[in-house]
Amino acid sequence: MNVFGVDIGGSGIKGAPVDLDRGDLAQERHKVLTPHPSTPDAVADGVAEVVGHFGWTGPVGITFPGVVTSGVTRTAANVDKGWVDKDAASLLSGRLGGLPVTILNDADAAGVAEMTFGAGRGRKGTVIMLTFGTGIGSALFVDGRLVPNTELGHLELGGHDAEKRASTKAKEDADLTWQHWARRVQKYLAHVEMLFSPELFIVGGGVSRKADKFLPLIEGVRAEIVPAELQNNAGIVGAAMAAAGR
Repeated sequence: MNVFGVDIGGSGIKGAPVDLDRGDLAQERHKVLTPHPSTPDAVADGVAEVVGHFGWTGPVGITFPGVVTSGVTRTAANVDKGWVDKDAASLLSGRLGGLPVTILNDADAAGVAEMTFGAGRGRKGTVIMLTFGTGIGSALFVDGRLVPNTELGHLELGGHDAEKRASTKAKEDADLTWQHWARRVQKYLAHVEMLFSPELFIVGGGVSRKADKFLPLIEGVRAEIVPAELQNNAGIVGAAMAAAGR
């Protein structure tokens, strides 16, 4: 069964049909740059371009980098503030010609995909998925059940939002070495571990493709730390799962 998934990020909007029997993309994904400013109308145009690229006419799952409740986007840390309290599901459905739309937090989508098809498959206890990109997204699971909209990237770390210090964007903006950045990530993981005592951290986002460059440098964290198996496609897969009611 194929369902369409779209992942809205701070730098790009990417999507593809997803084979939900395999938990993988059914076709190569299509990506457009996130517009700046990333207003709701401008981003909706980008989503329509991605979906239209495939001529898709069925349900669409869409992730959003912020808190989402009942189709309404409640926060907007890394996109235009016009998204705050926006009925995003109605906006995006309208821009897609009335196609059924399900919208959810981006890290929650990635986490659900990893818990079903990837690194968290079959794991019990407390598992935390963290996606490192423009910001830091989080998905918290207890015995496989999602606690939605945790947004742990906004925990305070050294007087700053953690994502301002330890996201991939923070690494790039400060031109940090892998070793220097790994120390920041280590401090962040230790802080999250102190609060939630997870058995497993799953590290996702685009940087998960280069996990060998920084995960071996992280020390002093008791929880097991593994890279996401679906890497940067996890959000697309999880969005499609949500649209299919899984």
